[in-house]
Amino acid sequence: MVDNRQQWKAWLYLAPAIVLLLIFTVWPIINTVVMSFMEGYSGLLKAGGQASFSIGVNNFARVIGQPTFQQSLKNTILLCVLTVPISTVLALLIAVALNSIKVFQKGLQTVFFLPYVTNSIAIGMVFAAMFNIIGNIGTRREVISSYGVINDLIRFISGNPNPKNYINWINNGSDYWANMFVMVVYIVWNALPFKILVLLGGLQSINKQYYDAAKVDSTPRWRVLTRITVPLLSPMLAYVVITGFIGGFKEYTSIVGIFGENMGPAHAPGRMNTMVGLIYDSLEQNKQGEASAAALILFGIILVVTMINLWVSKKKTHY
Repeated sequence: MVDNRQQWKAWLYLAPAIVLLLIFTVWPIINTVVMSFMEGYSGLLKAGGQASFSIGVNNFARVIGQPTFQQSLKNTILLCVLTVPISTVLALLIAVALNSIKVFQKGLQTVFFLPYVTNSIAIGMVFAAMFNIIGNIGTRREVISSYGVINDLIRFISGNPNPKNYINWINNGSDYWANMFVMVVYIVWNALPFKILVLLGGLQSINKQYYDAAKVDSTPRWRVLTRITVPLLSPMLAYVVITGFIGGFKEYTSIVGIFGENMGPAHAPGRMNTMVGLIYDSLEQNKQGEASAAALILFGIILVVTMINLWVSKKKTHY
């Protein structure tokens, strides 16, 4: 404990961080809440001295009434529901495998962690190149110079070299679920490093006596995983699930990395848009009030989902 007579020193040391938090975190949150109730608010008009707005809740009604809102909400929920469980299960299995490997363990950890420190847009561009078909897709006379790495791999594995047996993943005329599949693969791959690191740290802190006792009883590996590893790792699992849902609801850069600013293939721009993308669209249209309302709606959704996750994890987590 800091002596009461010396507390001013602690406040002095904390002052720079507190000031920065107030300026760049607290004030923007307050300003967002205020602007969400300012109908017709425009920052450009205000800067020019022509601001005119009224107070009300019509910004929320306009956001919810947009056709793009329903599509963006659907995409966001689908990405969360599909990617969080898959990435968590894969991260758990990979972490268990890494924990049991002694040779080259540090090197493998580094390899698995590399995507976490790589720019998301750059990774998205690489994935887009892998799934991209170079040529005139959707025309009556298709001129294809490359079907993409993934299509070539699928044709090689299937043993069918017919070039017509390709899948149009992200190009013009592609199917919605093909687009969603690409996004799920990319987001899962991009989310694995952080989850593997957290779960691996949790595994290494588990008392080895539990595993020694299971070995004495000749307990099957799957039972060791489900009855020892998962229960003792439940706090870490709850953490990665909650943070996974929070990150999933904020997906935006992954869509831009794959599809660019159109947020979808050329024939259906905006089809893969998310809630964060919807907020940026409102800002580009100089509708700060609607953007703030959309941000609050997203905050409310994340809050509800987080509270549900906390309630479930409180019942299932063993400390």
